[in-house]
Amino acid sequence: MLNKSEMRPDKRHAAVCGLFCPACSLFIGTREDPARLEMLAKVFGVTTEQVRCEGCGSQVLSPYCRTCTMVKCAGEKGIEFCGECSEFPCAEIKTFQEAMPHRFELWASLARVKEVGYDRWYMEMAGHYACKNCGTINSAYDFKCRKCGNEPSCDYVGLHRDEIIAQLGKLQGQIT
Repeated sequence: MLNKSEMRPDKRHAAVCGLFCPACSLFIGTREDPARLEMLAKVFGVTTEQVRCEGCGSQVLSPYCRTCTMVKCAGEKGIEFCGECSEFPCAEIKTFQEAMPHRFELWASLARVKEVGYDRWYMEMAGHYACKNCGTINSAYDFKCRKCGNEPSCDYVGLHRDEIIAQLGKLQGQIT
């Protein structure tokens, strides 16, 4: 669970694409769930140390985040979020958004950052991924709250549960 200092907006905890890092399984595993991090390290085929991530804007990045081309692109264009780009949404972010269930809301997320500013967006996202029962931040893949078992774990899962399950099924079919 994020402590009070982590509930304050921190740009290290947001991705240029509009993802909210505290709701990422890698971030959660790094911060408070070593068993989750070990499982993810096995999935990625790397060591637990190599899969640690402190947020997309930090120095400690997962293997995937280290190679993110959207970060490089945003840096070259002098923007903080892809939604600020005149080419948004480009083919790269469209492909990225379509690939995984935790990315369903990227367009709305980026529009919200632009509309209300980063700080307010951050606080709204913390509420969007927080368990209504205990306040724990959960990922899009935690159908039940990882602390208290409340179902759904958060608003994101409540809104997208069936879509998440369907897309995970398609991804599983591609792997096997």
